[in-house]
Amino acid sequence: MITIQKYSDENRTNANEKEEIVQFLFEHLEKYGDPEKDISDAVSYSLGLDNKPGGLIITARDENTDQLAGAVVVNKTGMGGYIPENILVYIATDKNVRGQGIGKKLMQQAIESSQGDIALHCEPENPAIHLYRKLGFSSKYLEMRLKK
Repeated sequence: MITIQKYSDENRTNANEKEEIVQFLFEHLEKYGDPEKDISDAVSYSLGLDNKPGGLIITARDENTDQLAGAVVVNKTGMGGYIPENILVYIATDKNVRGQGIGKKLMQQAIESSQGDIALHCEPENPAIHLYRKLGFSSKYLEMRLKK
């Protein structure tokens, strides 16, 4: 059985829970991940630390093992209209429980719990793109970045 927990700037994690979420994402994002510090910064942003706008973190925990089975991080953009109000920064499930609907449940919770529109970035070969499309996400733009 899976237990869903929501965290935000109004319901923050403690330091140990935050570190557990960061480590989980760092491990389970695999090739779609970022450096650990970047993940930690995104989690802190979602929690509204250092006067950031905040957001939402939703975790799925396996009640039998008391281990995280999945996590999603959504950050508020501080925008609206031409830029969606939220950006889904990370979502990952433990590879040992993939295909059991945990990612879908996390995404549905994120959609229901967020105020306003949500954007996300997805690499074209990421298998999660099919889930995003099923949930109503569509490709509107080709993202281009200038790295300085």
